[in-house]
Parts: sequence; structure tokens; C-alpha cells
Amino acid sequence: MTRILGIDPGSRVTGYGIVDDGRPHRLVAEGTLRLPRQAGLAERLGRIFDGLAGLIAEHRPDEVALEQVFVHRNADTALKLGHARGAALTACVQAGLPVAEYAPARIKQAIAGSGRADKAQVGYMVRALLRLRSQPAEDAADALAAALCHAHHRSAPLAQAASGGQS
Repeated sequence: MTRILGIDPGSRVTGYGIVDDGRPHRLVAEGTLRLPRQAGLAERLGRIFDGLAGLIAEHRPDEVALEQVFVHRNADTALKLGHARGAALTACVQAGLPVAEYAPARIKQAIAGSGRADKAQVGYMVRALLRLRSQPAEDAADALAAALCHAHHRSAPLAQAASGGQS
């Protein structure tokens, strides 16, 4: 069984979700790293790195699914999201984990059947696919969606053929 860490990076809130890839998929952990508004960017990035490094040490995922930056109209926002992704990537790479990156539309397509699904639809499908009693926080649901998207793509016949049959 493969354990997958999904990450929805953000400079204020970074969502995470960990699932065991199986039939059915099993929730291991989910939540958010909430970063203090008054903290500077460097401190928030350090907290993202430390928080994810701690989660990786505690839950020992095998692979990581990371949501790619959505290009915003505001260049400053996109740049801050890029920094948050960099902190997340660094934590994963330092732990020796393989990282797969997915565009938000690809994640939505895999989870909700439409690349234009809204957050409520994605959250509903995450809850249904993982058979959860309650709805995860929005950022955690997005991270779980990334993990589930990766589980789907890594087990698809084309993905296996492209990797020579190895996961």
C-alpha cells in the first residue's frame, strides 16, 4: 500500500492530506498549517517547511502530490504562492520523496469529473470518496483531492505503461 501526502500550498494557509492508496482509499490525516498574518514571508515559509517536515517524519508518506500554482491576475500573489510551493517542495525533497505536480484543473477533473468544478463540489467528492463523516476544511479538502488525483493517475494503466510497469 502506498501512502500519499497531498499538499495545497498557500502563503497564509497550507492544506495537507494523507491517504493510503487502496481499495478503498483510507484517510490517514488531514488539516491545515495556519500561518500568522503578522509574520513576515520568510517566517511563514520556514513554518511551512517545518510543519511539512514534521508531518513527513510522523506519517512517513511514500509519495507526494503537490498542486501547481494557479496563475493569478495579481503577480505579487502568484509570487508568494510560488514561494510557498518552494518551501513545500524543499521539505519533500529533503525527505527523499518523489513529488508529482498537478494543475488545479487536472485535480478537479480527476475528483469531480470537471476541470471547472467549484470548491464545494471537490469537497463533496473528497468526503464521498474517503467515506468521511464530516467535510474537511477547504484547504485540507484541496490537498486530499491532490492526493486522490495522484492515487488515480499512478494506478492508471497508461501511467504504469509509461513507467515500465513500476509505481
